[in-house]
Amino acid sequence: MTAMGKERSFLQGLDAEALNLVADRFRVLGEPLRLRILQLLLRRERSVMELAGELQTSQPNVSKHLRRLQDAGLLRRRQEGNTAYYSIADSSVVELCDLVCRHLAGQLARQARALGDPADHS
Repeated sequence: MTAMGKERSFLQGLDAEALNLVADRFRVLGEPLRLRILQLLLRRERSVMELAGELQTSQPNVSKHLRRLQDAGLLRRRQEGNTAYYSIADSSVVELCDLVCRHLAGQLARQARALGDPADHS
């Protein structure tokens, strides 16, 4: 039995072209600023200017990352007058990030216990 149990991984059935698409999705998520953008958009939709202010970076930089996230199908864009608002379009990205974060939190807790972290004993 594998770590996945009796379930067959969807990954096993993918051909090379499909695996390239999966790899591209991970590349999109491999940029910390894009993850910060997703983190902010979890709470509510935001404009480019709002995001730039909260992220303390330039509007062109935020726009570049928003475009990449939108091209990957992760964000939706809504135009209101001269202002574009962005929100999360694909909730699976949130689930994926939560899965990775939970796994890392567990891994860090196990490492802290193994090292006898004094903060772990309070």
